[in-house]
Amino acid sequence: MLNIVLLEPEIPYNTGNIGRTCMVAGARLHLIEPLGFKLSEKALKRAGMDYWKDVDVTTYIDYEDFLEKNPGAKIYMATTKARKVYTEVSYEPDCFIMFGKESAGIPEEILVEHEDDCVRIPMVGESRSLNLSNSVAIVLYEALRQNGFQGMELKGELHELQWE
Repeated sequence: MLNIVLLEPEIPYNTGNIGRTCMVAGARLHLIEPLGFKLSEKALKRAGMDYWKDVDVTTYIDYEDFLEKNPGAKIYMATTKARKVYTEVSYEPDCFIMFGKESAGIPEEILVEHEDDCVRIPMVGESRSLNLSNSVAIVLYEALRQNGFQGMELKGELHELQWE
C-alpha cells in the first residue's frame, strides 16, 4: 500500500481532497503536525465528502516522530527544488511520498538529507507550484500506474440508454 505524507498541511480543503484521493486509490494518509486546522473541522470533512470516515489516516506530533514510527521507510519528497521529474523514479509498492505545507513546501534542511529521492512535477516558466491536492494526485497515480494499479478496478461499463 502506498503512503502519502503531508508535512504540516495548512488548508483543510486540500487535506480533505487528498484524503478522498487516498481513499479511492487505496493509499494511507500520514499527517505530520502542526496542522493548520483541526481534524474535526467541517471544511476538512466537506472536501473529503463521505469518504473521510474511511480514510486510513495516521497523525504524528512532528517530523522526528514520523521517522521514529516508520524506520527504514523509503521516502520520496515532492519539491520544486528537485533535479528529477516524478516519472524518473521507480516507486516501491509500500513507499512514502511526502509533500510539504502549502506556503513553504518541505524545509530545505530535510530535502538535503534526501536529495537523491526528491522529485518534481514539471511546470512552465517561473511558476511557483501547483495546488497541493493536485500535486498529490499526479504523483500518487504515477506510483499506482508503475505498480499496475494493483487491487483497483481497471474497467468501467457503459449502459445502453433507452430512448422513448
